[in-house]
Amino acid sequence: MSAAAENAPGEAKVIPIESAPSWTTPEGPKLADRLAGAVGGALSGPLGPAATRLFGKGWEGRAAEGLAFLRRRVTGDYEVDEFGFDRELTEEVLLSLLRPLAEKYFRIDVQGVEHIPAEGGALIVANHSGTVPLDALMTQVVIHDHHPARRHLRMLAADLVFVLPGINELARKAGHTLACNEDAQALLERGEVVGVWPEGFKGIGKPFSERYKLQRFGRGGFVASALRARVPIVPCSIVGAEETYPMIGNVKTLARLLGLPYVPITPTFPWLGPLGMLPLPTKWTIRFGEPIATDTYPAEAADDPMLVFDLADEVRETIQHTLYQLLVQRRSVFF
Repeated sequence: MSAAAENAPGEAKVIPIESAPSWTTPEGPKLADRLAGAVGGALSGPLGPAATRLFGKGWEGRAAEGLAFLRRRVTGDYEVDEFGFDRELTEEVLLSLLRPLAEKYFRIDVQGVEHIPAEGGALIVANHSGTVPLDALMTQVVIHDHHPARRHLRMLAADLVFVLPGINELARKAGHTLACNEDAQALLERGEVVGVWPEGFKGIGKPFSERYKLQRFGRGGFVASALRARVPIVPCSIVGAEETYPMIGNVKTLARLLGLPYVPITPTFPWLGPLGMLPLPTKWTIRFGEPIATDTYPAEAADDPMLVFDLADEVRETIQHTLYQLLVQRRSVFF
């Protein structure tokens, strides 16, 4: 079943999104305007010199942008698409929070981003690892930050993401949607860059002893969506994520009780308590391979299970071969 809510046959359903209320009073300007004016007046008046010393030159422009952003959030003067994607919130807040992880902590070396088209749909297919799906979030950051067109990655996520309180809403606003063929095809046909991690929980939840060994890719539904939308498939290989949370054990009984795919034991968790939840500062490489064209196949190709399986296997083998290449070239896990 599709994750999105409009019930037209053959189209992805679309979850209805309610716009935020506009805080207006009959007596005067909106509350948001009054708040922004008060804060702006204080910063430009008695607090101005202190703000300059604290934030440096140019803080006025940054403060004005921040106040304008807050005003739009309070008044509801912003847009989301039918899947709930909030572009402004993603660019100004969510990616800004993740960017230091990508640039300073994991120091990601990004290769081949030019293989992602500047416009039109494309399907990014990547390996999945690391116990916690940081690899998907980091891929979203590097595509936006390193691609000349600053493209947004619309990720196909597991059901679990959309039943966790708070995570569900954040995932929607960041552009993620349920991993189903209907939503994938709808996004691809409207020209979005869509990301899929076909290994799912089998990939991120595999033991450390099986690191960098790709799990099964399922029935290849992602290939069928790309064939129907006639968009290229871009293989993506990620090295470094496997070692962020090396899973040396799995408390299966507790996982069943909590309804989780696994409860990991790592060299630092649960032994170090909350500190053990910090990822290890490994050095990452994310390489985007040459795209595999799908527009040369006939329209009915998506209904051919053997062709779909063969293409899925080609993508999997490409990613696996690239992982081996990157591992041979890697100097160290951490440097």
